[in-house]
Amino acid sequence: MNDPAFELATTADTIRTWLTEADRVLITAGAGLSAAAGYDYGDEDRFKELFPALHRLGLRSRYLVGVPLPPALLWGYWAVHIDDIRFSSGPNPLYRRLRSLVGDKEHWVMTSNVDALFARGGFAPDRIFTPQGDYGRYQCATPCTSTTWDSRPLVARLLAAYDPATGAIADPSALPRCPNCGRDVEINVRVGPEFVDAPYLAAGRALRHWLGAASADTRLVVLELGAGFNTPGVIRWPGEQLTRHFPNAHLIRVNPTRPETPADLVGRTLSVPVGAERLLDALALPHPTAEPTQAP
Repeated sequence: MNDPAFELATTADTIRTWLTEADRVLITAGAGLSAAAGYDYGDEDRFKELFPALHRLGLRSRYLVGVPLPPALLWGYWAVHIDDIRFSSGPNPLYRRLRSLVGDKEHWVMTSNVDALFARGGFAPDRIFTPQGDYGRYQCATPCTSTTWDSRPLVARLLAAYDPATGAIADPSALPRCPNCGRDVEINVRVGPEFVDAPYLAAGRALRHWLGAASADTRLVVLELGAGFNTPGVIRWPGEQLTRHFPNAHLIRVNPTRPETPADLVGRTLSVPVGAERLLDALALPHPTAEPTQAP
Protein backbone atom coordinates (compact mmCIF):
# COMPACT_ATOMS: atom_id res chain seq x y z
CA MET A 1 0.00 0.00 0.00
CA ASN A 2 1.29 3.49 -0.85
CA ASP A 3 -1.09 6.15 0.47
CA PRO A 4 0.34 9.65 -0.07
CA ALA A 5 -2.22 11.06 2.35
CA PHE A 6 -0.99 8.92 5.22
CA GLU A 7 0.89 10.87 7.89
CA LEU A 8 2.76 8.65 10.29
CA ALA A 9 3.38 11.40 12.84
CA THR A 10 -0.28 12.37 12.99
CA THR A 11 -1.31 8.73 13.28
CA ALA A 12 1.22 8.16 16.05
CA ASP A 13 -0.20 11.15 17.92
CA THR A 14 -3.71 9.65 17.72
CA ILE A 15 -2.42 6.28 18.92
CA ARG A 16 -0.76 7.94 21.92
CA THR A 17 -4.06 9.58 22.80
CA TRP A 18 -6.06 6.38 22.45
CA LEU A 19 -3.58 4.40 24.56
CA THR A 20 -3.47 7.08 27.24
CA GLU A 21 -7.26 7.18 27.48
CA ALA A 22 -7.71 3.39 27.30
CA ASP A 23 -8.94 1.40 30.29
CA ARG A 24 -7.64 -1.83 28.76
CA VAL A 25 -5.42 -2.83 25.86
CA LEU A 26 -5.61 -6.08 23.93
CA ILE A 27 -2.52 -6.66 21.80
CA THR A 28 -3.18 -9.05 18.94
CA ALA A 29 -0.46 -10.22 16.57
CA GLY A 30 0.21 -12.39 13.55
CA ALA A 31 3.24 -13.54 11.60
CA GLY A 32 4.02 -10.02 10.40
CA LEU A 33 5.13 -9.04 13.89
CA SER A 34 7.61 -11.93 14.09
CA ALA A 35 8.87 -10.94 10.63
CA ALA A 36 9.37 -7.36 11.80
CA ALA A 37 11.31 -8.74 14.77
CA GLY A 38 13.71 -10.58 12.45
CA TYR A 39 11.97 -13.92 11.95
CA ASP A 40 10.57 -13.66 8.45
CA TYR A 41 9.44 -17.12 7.37
CA GLY A 42 9.54 -16.00 3.74
CA ASP A 43 13.17 -14.81 3.86
CA GLU A 44 14.94 -16.97 1.26
CA ASP A 45 18.45 -15.78 2.17
CA ARG A 46 17.98 -16.75 5.82
CA PHE A 47 16.45 -20.05 4.74
CA LYS A 48 19.45 -20.81 2.54
CA GLU A 49 21.79 -19.95 5.42
CA LEU A 50 20.04 -22.21 7.93
CA PHE A 51 18.96 -25.02 5.58
CA PRO A 52 21.43 -25.28 2.67
CA ALA A 53 20.55 -28.91 1.97
CA LEU A 54 16.83 -28.17 1.73
CA HIS A 55 17.58 -25.16 -0.44
CA ARG A 56 19.48 -27.41 -2.85
CA LEU A 57 16.37 -29.59 -3.02
CA GLY A 58 14.40 -26.59 -4.30
CA LEU A 59 12.71 -25.40 -1.10
CA ARG A 60 12.87 -21.67 -0.56
CA SER A 61 11.22 -20.70 2.74
CA ARG A 62 10.22 -21.90 6.18
CA TYR A 63 6.63 -22.37 5.05
CA LEU A 64 7.12 -26.13 4.86
CA VAL A 65 3.75 -27.19 6.25
CA GLY A 66 2.25 -29.64 3.78
CA VAL A 67 5.52 -30.41 1.98
CA PRO A 68 6.15 -34.18 2.25
CA LEU A 69 9.64 -34.85 3.59
CA PRO A 70 11.24 -38.05 4.88
CA PRO A 71 11.24 -38.11 8.71
CA ALA A 72 15.01 -37.60 8.93
CA LEU A 73 14.80 -34.42 6.82
CA LEU A 74 11.62 -33.17 8.47
CA TRP A 75 13.03 -33.48 11.98
CA GLY A 76 16.31 -31.96 10.86
CA TYR A 77 14.32 -28.96 9.70
CA TRP A 78 12.26 -28.75 12.89
CA ALA A 79 15.33 -28.99 15.11
CA VAL A 80 17.17 -26.12 13.42
CA HIS A 81 14.05 -24.00 12.94
CA ILE A 82 12.79 -24.31 16.51
CA ASP A 83 16.23 -23.82 18.01
CA ASP A 84 16.58 -20.62 15.97
CA ILE A 85 13.19 -19.03 16.61
CA ARG A 86 11.99 -20.51 19.92
CA PHE A 87 15.10 -21.15 21.98
CA SER A 88 17.44 -18.40 20.79
CA SER A 89 18.93 -16.56 23.74
CA GLY A 90 17.91 -13.14 24.96
CA PRO A 91 14.69 -11.14 24.61
CA ASN A 92 13.85 -9.62 21.25
CA PRO A 93 14.26 -5.80 21.20
CA LEU A 94 11.07 -5.17 19.24
CA TYR A 95 8.95 -7.07 21.73
CA ARG A 96 10.60 -5.31 24.65
CA ARG A 97 9.70 -1.98 23.06
CA LEU A 98 6.14 -3.14 22.64
CA ARG A 99 6.02 -4.16 26.29
CA SER A 100 7.27 -0.71 27.30
CA LEU A 101 4.59 0.89 25.15
CA VAL A 102 1.73 -0.56 27.22
CA GLY A 103 3.56 0.06 30.50
CA ASP A 104 1.32 -0.55 33.52
CA LYS A 105 -1.88 -0.36 31.47
CA GLU A 106 -4.24 -3.30 32.05
CA HIS A 107 -3.55 -5.57 29.07
CA TRP A 108 -3.68 -9.02 27.49
CA VAL A 109 -2.04 -10.59 24.43
CA MET A 110 -3.60 -12.89 21.83
CA THR A 111 -1.34 -14.12 19.06
CA SER A 112 -1.30 -16.71 16.31
CA ASN A 113 2.49 -16.84 16.62
CA VAL A 114 3.96 -19.93 18.26
CA ASP A 115 7.44 -18.60 19.03
CA ALA A 116 6.92 -17.34 22.63
CA LEU A 117 8.50 -14.00 21.71
CA PHE A 118 5.94 -12.10 23.78
CA ALA A 119 6.82 -13.99 26.96
CA ARG A 120 10.53 -13.68 26.21
CA GLY A 121 10.02 -9.94 25.63
CA GLY A 122 8.71 -9.22 29.10
CA PHE A 123 4.97 -9.89 28.82
CA ALA A 124 3.46 -11.92 31.66
CA PRO A 125 3.07 -15.54 30.47
CA ASP A 126 -0.30 -15.83 32.23
CA ARG A 127 -1.62 -12.93 30.14
CA ILE A 128 -0.80 -14.45 26.75
CA PHE A 129 -3.21 -16.61 24.73
CA THR A 130 -1.62 -18.63 21.90
CA PRO A 131 -4.48 -20.62 20.32
CA GLN A 132 -2.27 -21.93 17.50
CA GLY A 133 0.16 -23.68 19.84
CA ASP A 134 3.79 -23.36 20.88
CA TYR A 135 7.04 -24.60 19.35
CA GLY A 136 8.09 -25.29 22.93
CA ARG A 137 5.76 -28.31 23.12
CA TYR A 138 5.32 -31.54 21.15
CA GLN A 139 2.52 -34.10 21.10
CA CYS A 140 1.52 -37.53 19.91
CA ALA A 141 0.55 -37.33 16.24
CA THR A 142 -2.46 -39.65 16.72
CA PRO A 143 -2.97 -38.24 19.44
CA CYS A 144 -3.21 -40.96 22.06
CA THR A 145 -3.30 -38.48 24.95
CA SER A 146 -3.96 -34.80 25.63
CA THR A 147 -0.57 -34.59 27.34
CA THR A 148 2.14 -32.54 25.60
CA TRP A 149 5.85 -32.47 26.36
CA ASP A 150 8.64 -29.91 26.55
CA SER A 151 10.39 -29.81 23.16
CA ARG A 152 13.69 -28.38 24.39
CA PRO A 153 15.24 -31.77 25.28
CA LEU A 154 13.88 -33.17 22.03
CA VAL A 155 15.46 -30.39 19.98
CA ALA A 156 18.79 -30.83 21.78
CA ARG A 157 18.79 -34.56 21.05
CA LEU A 158 17.95 -33.98 17.39
CA LEU A 159 20.64 -31.32 16.96
CA ALA A 160 23.22 -33.70 18.40
CA ALA A 161 22.36 -36.14 15.58
CA TYR A 162 21.91 -33.50 12.87
CA ASP A 163 24.11 -33.57 9.73
CA PRO A 164 24.27 -30.05 8.19
CA ALA A 165 25.63 -31.45 4.91
CA THR A 166 22.49 -33.50 4.28
CA GLY A 167 20.03 -31.56 6.41
CA ALA A 168 18.94 -34.84 7.98
CA ILE A 169 19.05 -36.56 11.34
CA ALA A 170 21.90 -39.02 10.84
CA ASP A 171 21.03 -41.36 13.70
CA PRO A 172 17.59 -42.99 13.22
CA SER A 173 17.39 -43.77 16.93
CA ALA A 174 17.28 -40.02 17.64
CA LEU A 175 13.99 -39.60 15.74
CA PRO A 176 11.26 -38.89 18.29
CA ARG A 177 8.50 -41.25 19.36
CA CYS A 178 5.50 -40.66 21.59
CA PRO A 179 6.50 -41.20 25.25
CA ASN A 180 3.04 -42.65 25.88
CA CYS A 181 2.33 -45.01 22.95
CA GLY A 182 5.61 -45.11 21.02
CA ARG A 183 4.11 -43.88 17.75
CA ASP A 184 4.90 -40.75 15.71
CA VAL A 185 4.94 -37.29 17.26
CA GLU A 186 4.60 -33.78 15.91
CA ILE A 187 5.22 -30.26 17.13
CA ASN A 188 2.28 -28.94 19.14
CA VAL A 189 1.07 -26.37 16.61
CA ARG A 190 -2.32 -26.20 14.93
CA VAL A 191 -2.11 -27.84 11.51
CA GLY A 192 -5.04 -30.26 11.48
CA PRO A 193 -7.70 -31.81 13.70
CA GLU A 194 -5.09 -33.79 15.63
CA PHE A 195 -3.86 -30.61 17.31
CA VAL A 196 -3.88 -30.91 21.11
CA ASP A 197 -5.15 -27.60 22.47
CA ALA A 198 -5.20 -28.60 26.16
CA PRO A 199 -2.19 -26.42 27.14
CA TYR A 200 -3.94 -23.26 25.90
CA LEU A 201 -7.50 -23.66 27.12
CA ALA A 202 -6.92 -22.05 30.53
CA ALA A 203 -5.45 -18.91 28.96
CA GLY A 204 -8.37 -18.74 26.52
CA ARG A 205 -10.85 -18.94 29.39
CA ALA A 206 -8.97 -16.30 31.35
CA LEU A 207 -8.95 -13.92 28.38
CA ARG A 208 -12.68 -14.41 27.84
CA HIS A 209 -13.29 -13.72 31.54
CA TRP A 210 -11.16 -10.56 31.33
CA LEU A 211 -13.17 -9.32 28.37
CA GLY A 212 -16.48 -10.45 29.86
CA ALA A 213 -15.78 -8.61 33.10
CA ALA A 214 -15.35 -5.31 31.26
CA SER A 215 -18.29 -2.93 31.44
CA ALA A 216 -20.14 -1.89 28.30
CA ASP A 217 -18.51 1.55 28.34
CA THR A 218 -14.95 0.22 28.74
CA ARG A 219 -12.45 2.07 26.59
CA LEU A 220 -10.72 -0.91 25.01
CA VAL A 221 -7.92 -0.51 22.50
CA VAL A 222 -7.22 -3.46 20.21
CA LEU A 223 -3.67 -3.03 18.94
CA GLU A 224 -3.28 -5.45 16.04
CA LEU A 225 0.17 -6.01 14.55
CA GLY A 226 1.07 -7.99 11.44
CA ALA A 227 -2.10 -10.05 11.15
CA GLY A 228 -3.04 -10.85 7.57
CA PHE A 229 -5.38 -13.35 5.97
CA ASN A 230 -3.59 -16.67 6.52
CA THR A 231 -5.81 -17.27 9.56
CA PRO A 232 -8.13 -14.23 9.76
CA GLY A 233 -10.52 -16.04 12.10
CA VAL A 234 -7.81 -16.16 14.77
CA ILE A 235 -6.76 -12.49 14.94
CA ARG A 236 -8.30 -10.04 12.45
CA TRP A 237 -11.98 -10.89 12.65
CA PRO A 238 -12.14 -11.36 16.46
CA GLY A 239 -10.52 -7.93 16.90
CA GLU A 240 -13.12 -6.37 14.65
CA GLN A 241 -15.91 -8.11 16.53
CA LEU A 242 -14.60 -6.89 19.88
CA THR A 243 -14.48 -3.35 18.55
CA ARG A 244 -18.12 -3.66 17.51
CA HIS A 245 -19.06 -5.12 20.90
CA PHE A 246 -17.60 -2.26 22.94
CA PRO A 247 -19.01 1.09 21.74
CA ASN A 248 -16.02 3.00 23.10
CA ALA A 249 -13.41 0.61 21.69
CA HIS A 250 -10.77 1.47 19.10
CA LEU A 251 -8.96 -0.83 16.67
CA ILE A 252 -5.44 0.01 15.49
CA ARG A 253 -4.45 -2.19 12.53
CA VAL A 254 -0.70 -2.10 11.86
CA ASN A 255 0.09 -3.89 8.60
CA PRO A 256 2.25 -2.64 5.70
CA THR A 257 0.33 -4.65 3.09
CA ARG A 258 -3.18 -5.35 4.45
CA PRO A 259 -4.12 -2.43 6.74
CA GLU A 260 -7.76 -2.15 5.61
CA THR A 261 -10.41 -1.73 8.32
CA PRO A 262 -14.19 -2.35 8.13
CA ALA A 263 -16.36 0.47 6.83
CA ASP A 264 -18.88 0.04 9.65
CA LEU A 265 -16.19 0.94 12.20
CA VAL A 266 -15.20 4.24 10.60
CA GLY A 267 -14.09 6.76 13.20
CA ARG A 268 -13.06 4.04 15.65
CA THR A 269 -10.22 2.46 13.68
CA LEU A 270 -6.78 3.44 12.45
CA SER A 271 -5.28 1.89 9.33
CA VAL A 272 -1.49 2.01 9.76
CA PRO A 273 0.28 0.88 6.55
CA VAL A 274 3.77 0.53 8.03
CA GLY A 275 5.68 -2.16 9.91
CA ALA A 276 5.64 -2.41 13.69
CA GLU A 277 9.22 -1.20 14.12
CA ARG A 278 8.59 1.95 12.13
CA LEU A 279 5.46 2.72 14.13
CA LEU A 280 7.29 2.20 17.42
CA ASP A 281 9.99 4.57 16.20
CA ALA A 282 7.34 7.21 15.52
CA LEU A 283 5.68 6.66 18.89
CA ALA A 284 9.05 7.17 20.60
CA LEU A 285 9.41 10.69 19.19
CA PRO A 286 8.68 13.26 21.92
CA HIS A 287 7.25 15.86 19.55
CA PRO A 288 5.62 14.41 16.44
CA THR A 289 5.98 16.45 13.30
CA ALA A 290 3.27 16.99 10.70
CA GLU A 291 5.34 16.04 7.66
CA PRO A 292 3.64 13.39 5.52
CA THR A 293 5.37 10.03 5.32
CA GLN A 294 5.30 7.67 2.35
CA ALA A 295 4.17 4.22 3.37
CA PRO A 296 6.27 1.33 2.05
